Amino acid sequence: MAAQLKFHNVTLGYDRHPAVHHLNGEVAAGALVAVIGPNGAGKSTLFRGLAGILKPLSGSIDLGGLDIRDIAYLPQSVDIDRSFPISVFDLVGTGLWRSTGFFGGMGKAEREKITKALAAVGLNGFENRSIGTLSGGQMQRMLFARVLLQDARLIVLDEPFNAIDTKTSADLLGLVKRWHGEGRTVLAALHDMELVRDHFPETLLLARGPVAWGATAEVLTAENLMVALRMCEAFDDSAAACVDDMPSQAA
Repeated sequence: MAAQLKFHNVTLGYDRHPAVHHLNGEVAAGALVAVIGPNGAGKSTLFRGLAGILKPLSGSIDLGGLDIRDIAYLPQSVDIDRSFPISVFDLVGTGLWRSTGFFGGMGKAEREKITKALAAVGLNGFENRSIGTLSGGQMQRMLFARVLLQDARLIVLDEPFNAIDTKTSADLLGLVKRWHGEGRTVLAALHDMELVRDHFPETLLLARGPVAWGATAEVLTAENLMVALRMCEAFDDSAAACVDDMPSQAA
């Protein structure tokens, strides 16, 4: 299958200090990929690079012909300003910007799409609620409804199941599987190794640089996980962006 993403010796970081070092590899179109690693491994940084929020310090990311409108990015829930005065309906509706534009009007067809998306995530009756009144699980359901409306070919989910209840996790995982079944490319940053083993066929183990990448069963070994932990603990945050100081990649 053709590659949807290609990483060409990519280094990403902030203020010239790298957070992800020298990543090479490909993600096939329609793949379902878990991105795992210790805290501080660079998962969120990688996803911001994929979403176009962060430009590489060096190297390049080939999106396989996609533009920014073809990418749906769901950041960690802690990155959402819940004090912003907006209703659930209106926030979910921003997922239609690809077709309506940021200042486009909402006609009957658009409003029906929003209503259906809310129903798909179990938020019927929440349309007029302020986002600040939602629980963590309800907030995540709302953000998934927004992703649904974006109708994107590449979906990037940063810790989508973090700090939410089991029922909500199961429901939202069902949506991830639906997107995968539709041939969309999905990458998700995750911490739950059991969930990764059970539902994600491919895994990238990251620790500021690639430790292992491939079939999940081959990546999630005790040896690889220990290497990732040591790499993160030994990483020099003041290292120059041009220096490849990562330990050699694990088998």
